[in-house]
Amino acid sequence: MFLELGIKPENKFWKYLLGSVFIITASFIGQIPFSIAVLYKTFNSNKAFPTDSDSALKMFEPNLTLFLVMISFAFAFAGIYFVVKHLHHQTILSITTARKKIDWGRILFSFTLWAVFSLLSFVALYFKSPENFVWNFKLVPFLILVALGVVLIPIQTSTEEYVFRGYLMQGFANLALNRWFPLLMTSLIFGSMHFFNPEVAKMGYVIMIYYIGTGFFLGILTLMDEGIELSLGFHAANNLIGALLVTSDWSVFQTHSIFKDMSEPSAGLDVILPVLVIYPILLFIFAKKYGWSNWKEKLTGKINSVESSN
Repeated sequence: MFLELGIKPENKFWKYLLGSVFIITASFIGQIPFSIAVLYKTFNSNKAFPTDSDSALKMFEPNLTLFLVMISFAFAFAGIYFVVKHLHHQTILSITTARKKIDWGRILFSFTLWAVFSLLSFVALYFKSPENFVWNFKLVPFLILVALGVVLIPIQTSTEEYVFRGYLMQGFANLALNRWFPLLMTSLIFGSMHFFNPEVAKMGYVIMIYYIGTGFFLGILTLMDEGIELSLGFHAANNLIGALLVTSDWSVFQTHSIFKDMSEPSAGLDVILPVLVIYPILLFIFAKKYGWSNWKEKLTGKINSVESSN
């Protein structure tokens, strides 16, 4: 099974800690172009150096910002590949799926399902409160955004999925006795990575319910489906459709999207609804399509020992 693919005598947990440091370092190296751009812009314009990431992200034209930010994820993904191959002596396939090859059909189905749902949800929200949105569409910048987004955003989302639902989930499996522990730890860490997002400052800590809940949802997909294909598709659709469809002044970074949300953000039903209603519905759809069963064992059962998994 998927978790057991990473359980080997030589795969001690300290290797995952070391590997994580390497991946983070690779990501920092990928941030150098953005840092150089910020320094150049600061000195060239004789403005004060930005003291927070939100100010730095707003220094450049949105498409340029998107490009500079996403470079770090490409470096991080290269770091994942290096660590998995040379530190753990595994293949990328082994942290992707328990199947003999990557199931691209699963990725496409998950992407399409969430993309359609996201579009329909926005249409309903727009007709309910059209005054909250303004037309933000500009043809050339939008086409550049599409070109950049289609290539770079899946790299970003895939990197996050490979780190949390692939690499770290197998890493914590080497430390745990049951399957619940990797699910819990990766979900909490995934949620905490969003702690410094501007949305948290605007909406309050209650939005962490959404981030951590999303981590649990993606983790459950991985454990029940024995691979990260469904989470790869979902995450890519979530970020890509969001970037193309609507932006706001309080989001992590702005894009040349079709609409701009002018409403004052507040954490309410929209934070709780996905976690308690929408995600369970999606799990039901996936379970029916892929014939999932034995939920208790797959989510909370014991992890096979090294001896029994080899």
